[in-house]
Amino acid sequence: MKNIAVTQEKTGDRKPTHHPALVVKNLSKSFGGVNAINDVSLTLDTGRSRVMIGPNGAGKSTLFNLITGEIPLDEGEVYIFGEDVTKAPVQRRGELDLARTYQISNLFHELTVEENLYLALQGKSWELSHILSSFTSWFKNKDRLNRVRTVAESVALKENLGTLVSNLSHGEQRQLELGMALAPDPKIILFDEPMAGLSPNERIFMKKLIARLASEKIILAIEHDMDFALSLTNDVTVLHGGAVIAEGTPDEIKQNEDVRTIYKLQNA
Repeated sequence: MKNIAVTQEKTGDRKPTHHPALVVKNLSKSFGGVNAINDVSLTLDTGRSRVMIGPNGAGKSTLFNLITGEIPLDEGEVYIFGEDVTKAPVQRRGELDLARTYQISNLFHELTVEENLYLALQGKSWELSHILSSFTSWFKNKDRLNRVRTVAESVALKENLGTLVSNLSHGEQRQLELGMALAPDPKIILFDEPMAGLSPNERIFMKKLIARLASEKIILAIEHDMDFALSLTNDVTVLHGGAVIAEGTPDEIKQNEDVRTIYKLQNA
């Protein structure tokens, strides 16, 4: 009787499964019978960033809300590093290294810069009634204090740690919002119009900061500043009427007739 050799695969011989950082499949969402997002799909690969442009009302911020789980979707699926988070809460998506900034300020204005960064580092949803009790022991945690100060320095707010948010300029509040997104050290950051309302000097600083982050993090950015948007990455998506109408490099997007038509009408 012949011996039959059985080859057993070793765990170390298996090739690791690669998952994109973020996968959005056929997302749809309507409000009152009006389609805000219509069958949108996109993939954000590890080590790459993408910028999303489109006229006002295109559905860009709504798409972000669906990706982060802040509003429920009607149809479609969302995956973060291969995990299906379609029905997962916001906190679970944060645990998988997803963070975002907002088009409208989302800060605690009655607290200091340092306190806002600390709360962001906690990675939880906070209510004012729980905030003060959380500060009773945080000064004893040197690692977290050091992280807060490192983040503050990275967004040029090291000298403002004790300043109330209500006393910051609009640009400084934008910097703090970015710092709060960075505090838990996420791998993916969604930027919702980071240039909105900034002065020329503030825009220069923010452009440099986001460009640096794009070399370290995986970024999906919504932006109306076309020059900045098209200089950030080679992966561009155009959203219009809740649907993707074009994808490609900056040069391809600039030459796309549908995109050119939309922006001519928008600027008319």
